[in-house]
Amino acid sequence: MLISEFTPFSMSDPASPSPGALFERLLDIMARLRAPDGCPWDREQTFDSIKPYTIEETYEVIDAIDRRDFPALAEELGDFLLQAVFYAQMGREQGLFSIVDSLAHINEKLVRRHPHVFADGNARTPEEVKQRWDEIKKGEKPGPHGLLDSIPRAQPALAESAQISSKAAGAGFDWPDLDGVLDKVREELEELKLAATAEEREAEFGDLLFTLVNVGRFLKIDPEQALRRTNRKFRLRFAWVEAELEKRGRTVQQSAKEEGIGELESLWQEAKCKTTP
Repeated sequence: MLISEFTPFSMSDPASPSPGALFERLLDIMARLRAPDGCPWDREQTFDSIKPYTIEETYEVIDAIDRRDFPALAEELGDFLLQAVFYAQMGREQGLFSIVDSLAHINEKLVRRHPHVFADGNARTPEEVKQRWDEIKKGEKPGPHGLLDSIPRAQPALAESAQISSKAAGAGFDWPDLDGVLDKVREELEELKLAATAEEREAEFGDLLFTLVNVGRFLKIDPEQALRRTNRKFRLRFAWVEAELEKRGRTVQQSAKEEGIGELESLWQEAKCKTTP
């Protein structure tokens, strides 16, 4: 189905299929694809081979949200659900687990970690909810472990940095105010300038990025979303510069070679005024 043809089902329309029925249909389709006489490509996939597609689909969901393209988001969420169903089917085939186990776990977890909704707990603000969630989560996995051990390592480094700094700050390991973090940014910049080897430069650059993530935390800015917005803005402005140069019968490479940075910088400043991210 083309995305332009997408028409969302109405949950209040009795003629619409139920979510349960559609989910069962998805499970049946996945089982059929993995059957001996199913699809050769689907049959040969493993937990490891599907991982790159899971990452790709996650970012496509985020991209649709950023663009506020809700028909596309509906479609991308379907692709996202497929990843869970694919893993669960492989788990069932190997006798490891089934989708029922996954659904039971998440249902129980959500009820258990929301006592202020499903029991007699009390949490009046989002901050209190988060604190109670972390306390309950910690109690679910007793035993000695560090404060940061619960943060997944297998995720984008920017997101991991944000979670690490937030956890450490929540325990009191933090600057007293934003000025303290900005002073640290200036310190890391100087250390980057003084770095003498490639290894030192990489280490200092990493320290600078980590400190900038903390600046974002103080300002309540998601670093991943901020960078994605900047990427989108740069794409738009760069495309405008390319279009303007094309009108002059030139490319970016030709302009840089013939005029240096002057013409490109002038066009870039125009692009900032004439484009809307």
